[in-house]
Amino acid sequence: MPKSWSWVAPYTFAILAMLLAGPLLSSLALVQSIAIPYLQLSGPQAVRLSTQLLALTIFWVLAFAITRYIPNNSRGSSFLRNLILPIATLIVVLFANKSFRTVGLPLIEQVGPSRFTLGYAICLLGSGLWLTAAWILNRSSLREALAPPSQPRRQGSQALAQDKDGEQGEEATLPSEPKNPQTASAIISYTPNMLGRYRVLKELGRGAMGLVYLGKDPTIQRFVAIKTMQLDPADQDDKLQDVKARFFREAESTGRLSHPNIVTIYDAGEENDLGYIAMELIEGTPLKQWARRPNLLPVSEVLLTVATVADALDYAHQQGVVHRDIKPANIMLTKDRLVKVMDFGIAKIASSSKTQTNIVMGTPTYMSPEQIAGKKVDGRSDIFSLGIVLFELLTGQLPFTADNVSAVLFSIAHHPHPPIQTLRQDLPPMVQEIVDRALQKEVPHRYRRAEDFASELRACLQSLAA
Repeated sequence: MPKSWSWVAPYTFAILAMLLAGPLLSSLALVQSIAIPYLQLSGPQAVRLSTQLLALTIFWVLAFAITRYIPNNSRGSSFLRNLILPIATLIVVLFANKSFRTVGLPLIEQVGPSRFTLGYAICLLGSGLWLTAAWILNRSSLREALAPPSQPRRQGSQALAQDKDGEQGEEATLPSEPKNPQTASAIISYTPNMLGRYRVLKELGRGAMGLVYLGKDPTIQRFVAIKTMQLDPADQDDKLQDVKARFFREAESTGRLSHPNIVTIYDAGEENDLGYIAMELIEGTPLKQWARRPNLLPVSEVLLTVATVADALDYAHQQGVVHRDIKPANIMLTKDRLVKVMDFGIAKIASSSKTQTNIVMGTPTYMSPEQIAGKKVDGRSDIFSLGIVLFELLTGQLPFTADNVSAVLFSIAHHPHPPIQTLRQDLPPMVQEIVDRALQKEVPHRYRRAEDFASELRACLQSLAA
């Protein structure tokens, strides 16, 4: 949920304006002198009916907008999220009927009272059935919200696990965690039977945050990937609360995104000290499989793939979400050749007041200079990281390399990248220009938006096809 409900105000003012405008406009002499013969309505009747129906339409749009902001976290908010639209539809049907019977009687006479009553009954029955079905299908969420909190208990031993950068499993099903030798997380050694409403089937792999499971939603028979994180580390309460806040902020930020090229977040919750996020199950291969010779993709496919990723990132940036860990391991190419951007695991809402500086997050070899400096970042940081991905997919090597992590970070921050055409002479000059602009050290010199990055990549693709 957003921290402020100020976005509701324009809808509320618009609804009130419509309700007030009807009586005011209908009292004007000009409106009273107008008649609509075809509809058999007088001017005041037409104005009042139109404004009332428009107010109901705005009310329904407001209800739809609210469902987009309420997180689907299998608790009380999940139940409410699924009931708002049917309830709003039922209210619209009831008040629309009242409006027609008070100021739209000539229209009812023209259509026929029996036909109007039949149509109203069908709409009323349909919205009622929708509400009933939504209630029944989501009753488990309601029971979970009303159930008393379970007592925390420890199960199994804990072990430290370093991130493998998604190397477990040839076909990745979930974004891997940032590859950082300083990052480790306590991971439970047992497999739970249930996480929330999801039945856990098997372990898929592990990353820096925790284990990843294959799960199934028994309500709608949908398979999901479930990423987990232990929420009971042996730390002070304030640190535990910070860990929980970061975990659920990930679900909140990513759950706001609805894009065909971004992995969908379905649910998030906490079960016996284990935080979990249920997300879309993806079958395919991460781009890192094609980031080294001799497995490089054709130039045209690389340009199209990176342009698609840029489009997805531009959408996320417009929603205020910065990925912060763009790398080939977090970009999936499915069996149907659909590009999916994964693991907004360290994404932050750029406009959030909780955004902190002096915190380095991400994978070292793909960081932007401002990330390395611990500065506040925006979407242009993702553009820099995507520029590194483009360089790597085209040449089979990273633009910034060194013997250790510190030297790599220094190289990214201070050294220029090698000209890409010196590593691959068959690339057109336009590719060199695109890479150079994406990898500018100074933020203002890069692409302003990922959308601009995508546009130039597609223009280059068209020039190759010509």
